[in-house]
Amino acid sequence: MSPRDELIPLFKKLRLSGILDTFDLRKQQAADDNLSLDEFVYRLLNDEVERRDAKQLHLRLLRASFEHGSTLEDFDFQFNPDIPRSKVIDLSTGLFVERREVVCLVGPTGVGKSHLAQALGHRACMAGHSVLYVQAHQMLGELRAARADHSYDRRLLRFTGPDLLIVDDLGLRPLRYDEPQDLYEVIRHRYERGAMVITSNRAVPDEWVPLFGDALLASAAMDRLMHHAHIIEMVGDSYRNPPADKRSRKAGRVAAS
Repeated sequence: MSPRDELIPLFKKLRLSGILDTFDLRKQQAADDNLSLDEFVYRLLNDEVERRDAKQLHLRLLRASFEHGSTLEDFDFQFNPDIPRSKVIDLSTGLFVERREVVCLVGPTGVGKSHLAQALGHRACMAGHSVLYVQAHQMLGELRAARADHSYDRRLLRFTGPDLLIVDDLGLRPLRYDEPQDLYEVIRHRYERGAMVITSNRAVPDEWVPLFGDALLASAAMDRLMHHAHIIEMVGDSYRNPPADKRSRKAGRVAAS
């Protein structure tokens, strides 16, 4: 039995079997470059760390349930130059997640709210944070169903547990039944405990207050939301249906990519 064969069960017992993927390569590199034992071990273990980090990032991205692989790098700020790029870049550092703050992306349909929301979520995943992206109607529908089968507390934890919760298209349709109360519960449980990104085509706060259908409930919810909020108003043309003067620019960008 070769020394390598003897190492395999040890690596597996120590849960370092990933090292085997690069072991022979690093061993040959050590011989070719006359690396010291310390350097050889460092490179071998660093390969394992990078492999584990990549695996964890992949899992975080899967659990985030993003609709698209949107990143900040592929967002075209020049298409709608009035979008405050510097403020978005500041948020992409992820400090708002660590501070458990709220980001509200507000504007008409098609200007890129969902793209930027998911891009911020992607950056948060890369920084090691747990993230969940969900459409507002889906979240509220799940909570409504949970009331019926008595799994409400467990289902609520799905939306209150992640470091960052992204709620897309809040207010796209009126809230019904217990939905205002459920939305309030999510906001209340996450207040100063977890960050949120919310997108909406309704103005903040004037057009959000009526969604709750109750002045006291609206006041309590908005007071918590606005306490640590970054409000970004996104104005401009729809990227999905651009005007004629921007259509050729979009086509060229897609072709170049």
